[in-house]
Amino acid sequence: MSLLHLAVLAIVQGITEFLPISSSGHLILVPELTGWPDQGLAMDVAVHVGTLAAVIAYFHRDVGSMMVGLVQLVVGQRRDGDAQLVLNVIIATVPTVIAGGVLAASGLVDALRSVAVIGATMLGFGVVLYVADMFGMTMRRLNHMTGGKALLIGLSQVLALIPGTSRAGITITAARMLGFERREAARFSMLVAIPTILGAGVLQGGEVWRSGDLELSYQALVAAALAFVSALIGVAAMMTWLRHASFTPFVIYRMIVGAALLAWAFY
Repeated sequence: MSLLHLAVLAIVQGITEFLPISSSGHLILVPELTGWPDQGLAMDVAVHVGTLAAVIAYFHRDVGSMMVGLVQLVVGQRRDGDAQLVLNVIIATVPTVIAGGVLAASGLVDALRSVAVIGATMLGFGVVLYVADMFGMTMRRLNHMTGGKALLIGLSQVLALIPGTSRAGITITAARMLGFERREAARFSMLVAIPTILGAGVLQGGEVWRSGDLELSYQALVAAALAFVSALIGVAAMMTWLRHASFTPFVIYRMIVGAALLAWAFY
């Protein structure tokens, strides 16, 4: 795989992972639009790991609080805000872990990797995001998150197993529907991404290591490093944007891309 190919994958992943526009959908489209061979799930995971490092770096205070909270849960100390935060993230992650395991075993995930599916989900869930963002209340912050609300957001995240839905997009949509402020919805979405991406990275990384393919391992490291830089810039830009603006530009982008992909797939 050429350095240009790696750079394109890393930049696409870094920019799109935490924006509500579907990183997996964009990664699937790279070989479709360029004629390059499909990069494979191992490389997809490598660039996801790079973005994972970026979100941990950006939200290092929240991650530190979650680590303290995890210790409190393990040793049975009285729960405070840190423990509740990590518990909510765990609750929101469980549905995707279960659903992901079932779908992976069925082979359905690979069957859904098509331009038509991505176009339909980009367009449809873009409209849903717009409705939730425009008409959802803006009154709750992360300290108002409960186990029940976290579970609802986690159940919505299962839909992100369909390419083009966008894990960030659907969890932000659910959080906005539940009345969370835009920045708080994005913040929780990114924190929930940490265990999800970490789990996938460990599983796929183990397979790459066992394969003994040192060239692939080197390429994965380069892609992860490039994805880290682009993701850190992307996260910072979106969180700054959400201080004073809405998700409407992302909705418009989704609708344009979704309509174009559907036209390409069927005409």
